[in-house]
Amino acid sequence: MEFKFLKHKWQKIVFKFVLIPVIIIFLLALVVNRYWSPILASKVHDVVLSSSDSLYKIDFTDAELHVLQGKITLYNITLKPDTAVYNQKKKQHLAPNNLVELHVKRLILLHVHPLSLYFRHKLNIGQIILNEPEVNISYQLNHTKDTVLKDHRTAWQKISKSLKSIHIGQILLNDVKFKYHDYSGNKVAISELKEMNLTANDLLIDSATQTDRSRLLYCKDVITELNNYTGKTASGLYTYKIKYLKLSTLKSQLNVEGMQLSPAKTDVFFNKSNNDRFGVNIDSLQLNNFDFLSYHKYRRVTASNLVLNRGSIRVFNNPNKTKTTTTIDKVSTFPNVMIHQIGIDLNIDTVRIHHINVEYSEFNHKSNKTGTVTFNNTSGHFYNITNNKTTPAKNNITSVDLTTYFMNRGKLDVQFAFNLTDKDAAFTYKGTLGPMNLQALNPAVMPLAMVKATGGTIKELSFDIQANANVFKGHVGFLYNNLKVNIFQADTANDRLKKRSVMSMFANLFVIKHDNPDKAGETPRSANVIYLRPKDSPFFKTIWKALLEGIKPCVGVDAKKQQETKARIEEHQKNKRDHKARKEARKKRKAEKKRQKELNK
Repeated sequence: MEFKFLKHKWQKIVFKFVLIPVIIIFLLALVVNRYWSPILASKVHDVVLSSSDSLYKIDFTDAELHVLQGKITLYNITLKPDTAVYNQKKKQHLAPNNLVELHVKRLILLHVHPLSLYFRHKLNIGQIILNEPEVNISYQLNHTKDTVLKDHRTAWQKISKSLKSIHIGQILLNDVKFKYHDYSGNKVAISELKEMNLTANDLLIDSATQTDRSRLLYCKDVITELNNYTGKTASGLYTYKIKYLKLSTLKSQLNVEGMQLSPAKTDVFFNKSNNDRFGVNIDSLQLNNFDFLSYHKYRRVTASNLVLNRGSIRVFNNPNKTKTTTTIDKVSTFPNVMIHQIGIDLNIDTVRIHHINVEYSEFNHKSNKTGTVTFNNTSGHFYNITNNKTTPAKNNITSVDLTTYFMNRGKLDVQFAFNLTDKDAAFTYKGTLGPMNLQALNPAVMPLAMVKATGGTIKELSFDIQANANVFKGHVGFLYNNLKVNIFQADTANDRLKKRSVMSMFANLFVIKHDNPDKAGETPRSANVIYLRPKDSPFFKTIWKALLEGIKPCVGVDAKKQQETKARIEEHQKNKRDHKARKEARKKRKAEKKRQKELNK
């Protein structure tokens, strides 16, 4: 039978070779669309079970397949761990450290090739889009290294009976709601992330990629982007913020912009803590050759280098002086002790810092004032930053080389070397401070020492100190000209510092040396330092106290001079008291004479 509208030969050819195949494909598509959902569900269930060694199960309520569009839409997908299987693996010491739970209302698969899956057993998908997924991850440290599995098969070997390969061009997770439960500490730490996007590129599971260690979860690259993240530490005393974070597993690089660690208000913080109060602001941070898989599995931060660009670090010494705080050994504030207490396995070859301002503040109860020392525009390198148990056996020294501007004036070059394994937390520090005006020190020395420099210039301060938790020993040299000072005392009634004129004159005339060396060509004074560290003295405070012990003899205030000065001051105060007593006695005698005259009238 011929169709009457096919009058021309070319029309018949078109119908035979074009329209008929299209009609057949359309009819097949209708059939496939109707019967594909249970086939797809079965395949997905099998793949998840086999690839996770029966740990995870996946379910979805419905699936729509559009063959002509190459599109699949899944609804209400839920991926959950099988707790019975997990507990069994835990008993066998084979349980993973991380458990994942996922819920997605709608998942879209684009550029799907169902015929390839059905006939060739190859799952090929161009793109998967998950909108607003909810991800819950729980972390529990079940093991610190890869366990020996009974099943040594790769993921491809596990699925090879049902699939020859799985390839997904791109996986997009937009506006992820992420909740993380960490059970590794004394109490559960919960973190919640919003405004997070994940992109996984070129997921491929086949015979060639089954042992490819350059891929994370068989993906060529996994990119995580996080915006405006805020959280609190477990103590509630610190709030941390991140403006933007990006992690690329292909580049093994973590980039962070706008990182802040903000402490609670001063009174709140020190009412709840005996520790020093820290504040950190970093404009940008880059971690290179970052082993994300090691961090994900075992909380190990391993990287070749960390770069910090611009920002500030503020330290406020705890001002509370109680019986409890004075018996607490603050050796824990030493960097080579603190690094072992951070609760995370750390191994970074090099840390580079650029243009960081460091500020140390301390409250003086005698002056009722706060003094601040600043190190501005600090740049330099930290080498061998590690608390890994195996690394110190090869190299147990963390070395630091910094250049900074003390009180934003004098150039200071300083080197530290921290012993990571010494039981007394041994370290050394040496350096040189260049020329600067002594009056620039007043924001620190007036509140802390109640001394004001009214004149003078530093030519050079040099120091070389060997230290540990108990004692600081070394050598200090201090060259200067035209030193003059005023001495103050606290005026508590008016909440200010009051100049002690007589003492200032006495100090300038009889105590301090105005120049070092006294005359050109003479040997300058220097000092050997032995400073016994009080247990409650933290790292920064002990460093400058030890230097001060060396500076005093250089300006003429050595131990002998201090004793002489103390004796003179005590004698002066005694004379002052005696004078006051004699004056009071005279007043009494005059008053008594006046009273007698009145009685005799």
